[in-house]
Amino acid sequence: MYMKSVLAASTAMMLAGPVMAEPTAEVLHWWTSGGEAKSVAVLQDQFKAEGGTWTDMPVAGGGGDAAMTALRARVLAGNAPTAVQLKGPAIQEWYEETGLADIGSVAEENGWADVLPAQLAEHMKCDGQWCAAPVNVHRVNWIWGNKQILDEHGITQPTTWEEFNAAAEKLKEAGVTPLAHGGQNWQDATIFETVVLGQGADFYQKALVDLDPEALKSDTMKGVFDELRTLRGYVDDNFSGRDWNLATAMVMNGEAAFQIMGDWAKGEFLAAGKQPGVDFVCWPTPGNGFLYNVDSFAFFNVEGEDKQQGQKLLAKLIMGPDFQKTFNLNKGSIPARTDVALDEFDDCAKQSNQDMSADAEDGSLLPSYAHGMALRGAQAGAITDVVTNFFNSDMSSEDAVQQLADAVAASQM
Repeated sequence: MYMKSVLAASTAMMLAGPVMAEPTAEVLHWWTSGGEAKSVAVLQDQFKAEGGTWTDMPVAGGGGDAAMTALRARVLAGNAPTAVQLKGPAIQEWYEETGLADIGSVAEENGWADVLPAQLAEHMKCDGQWCAAPVNVHRVNWIWGNKQILDEHGITQPTTWEEFNAAAEKLKEAGVTPLAHGGQNWQDATIFETVVLGQGADFYQKALVDLDPEALKSDTMKGVFDELRTLRGYVDDNFSGRDWNLATAMVMNGEAAFQIMGDWAKGEFLAAGKQPGVDFVCWPTPGNGFLYNVDSFAFFNVEGEDKQQGQKLLAKLIMGPDFQKTFNLNKGSIPARTDVALDEFDDCAKQSNQDMSADAEDGSLLPSYAHGMALRGAQAGAITDVVTNFFNSDMSSEDAVQQLADAVAASQM
C-alpha cells in the first residue's frame, strides 16, 4: 500500500512536468543617493512582481569605483553576481577577462535593435552579441542653477565660459559661492571634459576619444587648463571629499549658485520636491555637443537555472517601455529606447532628448570620458590623475599639458 502511494505521487509529479526555476538575481550597483535609490527600487519592485527574488548589493562611493573593487573581489572568489552595473568599454574589458552571458535571445525576442540608437547599442555588445542592457541615457554636460539666487542677482544663463566666469565673479563679490563641487577625482574630470567640449566637438573627439598627441599638447588644451584653474577659484574651501549629491544639495538649499554635473543631479532635485523652472534651472555647458553616459547592466556567466532565468527576466524588464519611462522619470535621465513618449517628462529631459537626436545627426553625440564611456580604464585613469592633481595644486597649465601627453602615452605602452 505504501509503495503504491509513492508510485502514485511520483507519477503525478512526472505528469505535472518540470518545475520552473524561480528567477533570482543578486544585483551589484552604486545607486545609493535619494534619487538613485528611488530609481533602482522601481526595477526591484517589477522583478518581484514577476515572481523573482532580488538580493540588493549597493556599494556607495567613488562614482562606481568602490563597486568595481567589490566586483573584482567577487569574481576572483569565483562568485560573480547575477547582474552588475557596468558601462562603456568596461563591459568589453570584463568580457575579455571572464566572459559575459549571452542575452541575445531576450534582445532579439524584444526587438532591441529597432529601438536603440546604433551608437549606444554597440556599447551593449561583446563580439557582436548582446551582453548588457541599457537603462537610460544621461547627459553629462549640464549646468544646474538655483533660480532664486540667479534672479536675485540678475544673472541669465551663460552660454560661453567667459559669460560663466563673469556671472561667477559677480556672485563671488556678493558673497555667494558660485560653484558647488565635490573634490573627488571623477567630479574634477567631469568639469574638465565639459570645458574640453566647449572647444568644439571635433577637438573633444581628437583629445579625449582618439587621444591624439597633438590635441593633448595643443594651445587649445592649455586654454582648457587655464579655464579649469579659473573655475577652481569659484569653489568653496570645504569641497575636498564631498559627494556629488551633497554639492547638489548646496544648490538646492541656496548655499551655491551653480553645479556642473550630469542630469542625475536633477533626480536629487525632483526627489526633494523641487520643480524645474521654479526652484532650479538647467542648460547645457558652453559649446555644442552632447556628452552621454549610459547606465547599463552586464550579465556574468552564472550557474543555476534560477540565476539564468533571473538574468533573462532582468534584461527583459530593464528594456521594457514601462520601466524605461518610470525609471527615468525618477532618475533625471531619458530613456535609452527611442519609442518612449516623453509627455510626462520635464523640459530639461525634453531638451536633452531633442539635443541627443540632433547631435547624433551632426557627429557631436560623444561618449563621456569621465564617466567611463569613451576610454578603457588605464587611459581614462591617466588623464584623470593629471586633471585632479592640477585642480588640487598650483601646477601651471603648461606643465599640465605636458604631463597629460606623457601620461596618456605611458598608459598606451
